[in-house]
Amino acid sequence: MENRNKILVLDDDVDWLALCRDLLVTLPSKPEIHTANSARRALTIIETEKIRLLICDLKMPRIDGLQMLAIVRRRFPELRTIVLSALEDEEFRSRAYALGVDLFWLKTEMQRNSKLFNECLESLLGRADREGDTGFRGIQSKSLMDIIQMECLSRSSTVLRITRGPLVAKLWIQDGELFDAECEGARGEVAFQRLLAWKSGSFENLPAEPRHERTINKSVNALLLESAQTLDENAGAATAASAEPLESLTHRKTIWKLSQLTREGADFILAVPPEGQGEPDAIGTQSIASTAHWTRKADEIAHRLGDKLEAGPLSHVSGQNLERTVILLSRGDKTFLVGWPTDATGNLTEKSRKLAASWDS
Repeated sequence: MENRNKILVLDDDVDWLALCRDLLVTLPSKPEIHTANSARRALTIIETEKIRLLICDLKMPRIDGLQMLAIVRRRFPELRTIVLSALEDEEFRSRAYALGVDLFWLKTEMQRNSKLFNECLESLLGRADREGDTGFRGIQSKSLMDIIQMECLSRSSTVLRITRGPLVAKLWIQDGELFDAECEGARGEVAFQRLLAWKSGSFENLPAEPRHERTINKSVNALLLESAQTLDENAGAATAASAEPLESLTHRKTIWKLSQLTREGADFILAVPPEGQGEPDAIGTQSIASTAHWTRKADEIAHRLGDKLEAGPLSHVSGQNLERTVILLSRGDKTFLVGWPTDATGNLTEKSRKLAASWDS
């Protein structure tokens, strides 16, 4: 029998439970969804079912969410937990994190950014049996720059709150532009550069603050290029003295890939290995699984058509719609899909080959 993950949603609003169920059944991993409208009922389910992830409201009668989380942390310490609440009070947020919750989401933010919320759930489900993973909790193995680019590409207005142990940082994004940053006692560009050095942590979306003072006037792309250059210089100096730690090398490669994408002006790049030979990897897009599936199918059809026409080896496939131009490249070991804005200029095929050639370098 298939071993499916089990999610339990606890909320005293039955209409909200139905909405959550409709959202969660769309998760790619097809988890088994349970719901409860009281803490007592939820505890009964946890005791009888092998629940992997609890999504819990805070404001409930009798046993409230914070009491429930305290009980769960004591009796079921391996259970992953997410708070999903309408309460925007910072005190409740702090108390929830003090109880060891993995993520704190506002209900309004979950509805506004349901795709990102689903990625957070899939990440926690996948990481439940693994410790020590790098990347930011909420989106498995993603760098902070991945997360920032997702928000900027979608023209979001939000405040990202990032935590690493006792350290707390914030990024203000308005209409897809980075407005301000606070990190380790610094503000503005200096704070942003310090924050990029964080290799792991947890993040959450807070409501936008449109009247917040702007201290950063450079684009995210410009800041990214500066960061990549600084990382290269620091890595060169470190390598001259000793071997670079694997974690630092991975982090530097991620920033470098992002800078390459930015320098060429592409929206995203997706690297897809053959079926069963590894997981697809991407920079600049959230829809990795579905786009990788489409890429494999398109590559298969293109090869089949080329063989039928006796057209020789496949060079590339290009396509365009009102939003984007895409270039598909088949390299044998991987298939690459590169997305470009419709106003991109130059030889996009050659630019795509350059990005693909530099992917594993």
